[in-house]
Amino acid sequence: MLTQEENDLLTQVGPGTPGGELLRRYWHPVAVSAELTHEHPTRFVRILGEDLVLFKDKSGRVGLLADHCSHRGASLLYGRVEERGISCAYHGWLYDCEGNILETPPERNDAIMRSVKHTAYPVRKFIGLYWAYLGPSPMPVIPPYDIWVRKDGTRKITVRPVLDCNWFQPMENSADSPHLEILHQAVSGREAPANTTRGFIDDVESYDYHVEEWGALIKTRVYKNGEVDHHPLIFPNVLRVGNRTQIRVPIDDTHTWHVVVAFTPTEDGSIVEDVEDLPFSYDPPYKDPPDARYPSARNKMDTVPQQDYMVWETQGAVANRTAEHLSFGDRGVVLLRNVLRENIERVQAGLDPLGLVRDPDLAMIDTNLDESIEMERRGRPVGSRAGRAANTRDT
Repeated sequence: MLTQEENDLLTQVGPGTPGGELLRRYWHPVAVSAELTHEHPTRFVRILGEDLVLFKDKSGRVGLLADHCSHRGASLLYGRVEERGISCAYHGWLYDCEGNILETPPERNDAIMRSVKHTAYPVRKFIGLYWAYLGPSPMPVIPPYDIWVRKDGTRKITVRPVLDCNWFQPMENSADSPHLEILHQAVSGREAPANTTRGFIDDVESYDYHVEEWGALIKTRVYKNGEVDHHPLIFPNVLRVGNRTQIRVPIDDTHTWHVVVAFTPTEDGSIVEDVEDLPFSYDPPYKDPPDARYPSARNKMDTVPQQDYMVWETQGAVANRTAEHLSFGDRGVVLLRNVLRENIERVQAGLDPLGLVRDPDLAMIDTNLDESIEMERRGRPVGSRAGRAANTRDT
């Protein structure tokens, strides 16, 4: 178990917190790019405890500014986009994408325009999403993981319901391999196990975990029939499983935006031309009522994502790790906590954390994608092949 101070260190994401300063060293997606249009040019964004507005001006430039106008605090979500930026609806103060104040109606106040800089963050469009960087200069680059940059296939975005809990709960789940064979046994595509307490855990010979220098905790599952499955938890907040990346973006300490980018390779390896925006969809709510929390809400349990959401949210808005009792099967979780703590300390020492990429010409990073896709195609490598269960790997 952890102390309350240790738990806070791993879970708090706001400005000035150690965990928040670590997370601000990475790029994070903040919106589906196709949803920001000339007809709908502004979008509210809350990320890492900060309230922001994403906008596209009439010149096609995209900016991310603090929500509240530097004049008297009205929301820029309702601002008027113009050729040079966004103008506050209240008094017309005009900001460009870098947060420079260009006009100060009703008068021209040169002193304010010279001395005041509105909070603004860089934005990049990548794989159908707008990404933001909230950290210090110099900026890193978005890592070129194979699943994000390969040209021999197509991609699709799925936005899952906002998760009503801290971001680190789904990440710990991704380092918790044994839960797959127990929590998801009923959606495995197979007949019910003889012992539902143990689920399909006895099909597995061993679990192992190690950290790769390129920025991932690799989970290895060895089955008793000799087959091996290993895929990465990409530090700090991405799970690459099968042909999908699940990106868990901290909204604040108690909410998480969960977006999935899936890659489908072409059968013949042919190159697919890039498209401006990717197709996207929203999953329906996983609980009823959708906006309630446990125990007022009742979680659905029909799919792997729904089951995962249940365990993540019922741990509490922020899991109470001061009352837990870990065992040997939780060593992946312990390793992830240690990696997070060590990299918080690296940032505090002025060093780059794990997996940060600064070379814009870095070659594509191999995440073992082809092997994972092939394993999903074959189905779960267990003694009984009663049915494919690729969806059980979505965890």
